[in-house]
Amino acid sequence: MDYADYIAQTRERSRTLAKAIPDAMKGFGGLSKAVKEQGALGVKEKEFVALGIAVAVRCEACIAFHVDALMRAGATREELGDVLAMAIQMGGGPAVMYAGKALDCWDQFAASRG
Repeated sequence: MDYADYIAQTRERSRTLAKAIPDAMKGFGGLSKAVKEQGALGVKEKEFVALGIAVAVRCEACIAFHVDALMRAGATREELGDVLAMAIQMGGGPAVMYAGKALDCWDQFAASRG
């Protein structure tokens, strides 16, 4: 899978959804912004939590978005590995499959960003 293309397609679907249900999507966007700007944890830590949940609940689009956000927040591949290990511990076999997708996503983004 080409994760950069996948994110672009997902963003386009989200824009279409926002036109269909603008109030709900605006509310979701406001919630997303608020939880990242407030609290004791930094953005990187919050994105790690989100990625762990994304792997455990098997949301491929969420994985791509949160891996991208983690790279932008300065996360390392080693930190990613620790989070993926915890997600596997919590999510079992299915999480193993999605953790592999998250690592592949990371490696693709890392390669494209030099």
